[in-house]
Amino acid sequence: MNIKDFDFDLPEELIAQTPLLNRTHSRMLVLDRETETIDHKHFYDLPSYLKSGDCLVLNNTRVLPARLYGVKEDTGGKVEVLLLHQQEGDEWEVLVKPAKKVKVGTRISFGDGKLVAECTELKDHGGRIVKLQYDGIFLEVLESLGEMPLPPYIKEQLPDQERYQTVYSKEEGSAAAPTAGLHFTNELLEQIQQQGVEIAYVTLHVGLGTFRPVSADNVEEHEMHAEFYDMDQQTADQLKRVRECGGRIIPVGTTSTRTLETIVRDYGNFTEARGWTDIFIYPPYTFRAVDGLITNFHLPMSTLIMMVSALAGKDLVMKAYHEAIEQRYRFFSFGDAMFIK
Repeated sequence: MNIKDFDFDLPEELIAQTPLLNRTHSRMLVLDRETETIDHKHFYDLPSYLKSGDCLVLNNTRVLPARLYGVKEDTGGKVEVLLLHQQEGDEWEVLVKPAKKVKVGTRISFGDGKLVAECTELKDHGGRIVKLQYDGIFLEVLESLGEMPLPPYIKEQLPDQERYQTVYSKEEGSAAAPTAGLHFTNELLEQIQQQGVEIAYVTLHVGLGTFRPVSADNVEEHEMHAEFYDMDQQTADQLKRVRECGGRIIPVGTTSTRTLETIVRDYGNFTEARGWTDIFIYPPYTFRAVDGLITNFHLPMSTLIMMVSALAGKDLVMKAYHEAIEQRYRFFSFGDAMFIK
């Protein structure tokens, strides 16, 4: 399968630069796989498409303020550091710019020495392993020094950092938000639960591989970056019960989908599990864990549009995307939603 099969022309002005004031007022394209029809709604219409006994699965990861600006201790040269994921203790895999100026032994100071990163290992593509030194509680130090790592296609500043977090974010560790969840408010979740729909939580810490383009011409040759996931026994039992009672399991976002499909692939059913997943879902693929999907509109030729195409069929998804462009939907992280039912 060729990467060009998932390409489309997207006008730059449709890339959402700022979030809407009201999260639920995003538009929502509803794609019916059975009838192959498209409806144009708003996210606050979602409850009308859910039934008692269904279950929404939300990724409760929380984005770290992982972008840091510091100076080299020896020269004063400016360095940007992006925390990717924690290794052991205070060792982190990071991306640095400019990479050529950071060698093993380089020490970078942030906030006049509140935090110091010493490079211990070189990785590919600007990656480094650094050991962090600080006094006090790391997350408090990071909150005082770091910035939210918005995706590269967003050029605007974000005055309210919480707007790049879901309202149910809890487990610190992501380099990017699970953006399909940004449309929910606590009030909408309460309304959904009051009509008999269950809410379940998993954790997948989103890595920057989310934004990494597929460089291979053949889709099958692309390698995914691994991301950490976690599902507890309570959620596993909840999902098994929903499935046994005939309810639909509808993940919110591709990250929740990857978590569920990984666990059912590896263990044969929903079960308590945690680890690293590099699952790559593209057509043809038989889904074993999910019955629908709430997601945003994704980059051309990305692994995310491939996953959506695996669920709804490439031709139907491309038809929906072209209609979304004609209807001037907003794309990517702060953009509009799609519900595949």
